[in-house]
Amino acid sequence: MKLVTAIIKPFKLDDVRDALSEIGVTGITVSEVKGFGRQKGHTEVYRGAEYVVDFLPKIKLEIAISSELLDQVLESIAKSAGTGQIGDGKIFVTELENVIRIRTGETGNEAI
Repeated sequence: MKLVTAIIKPFKLDDVRDALSEIGVTGITVSEVKGFGRQKGHTEVYRGAEYVVDFLPKIKLEIAISSELLDQVLESIAKSAGTGQIGDGKIFVTELENVIRIRTGETGNEAI
């Protein structure tokens, strides 16, 4: 089992959700986060005053999947979240030791 964590631009969330649904992903956890990478933020003007926005709004997706779906999930996220511009985001993959569905007590792949 794998945990895929993706950081994407907020306006790409619907595209990514639709792409993952098409390949059979049944659950996603979504969080609104802020951060920066190479993009380093940008400057904005508000009421005539210029200020620096260091942390940019992003969306963090967490998806628990069976190992067999990994390549499809990575490809779907990369295609649907990509714009070709700086700040498109990152995808992280970690190993899941166990998953337990609280309601039924199911464990492992059955709990996903």
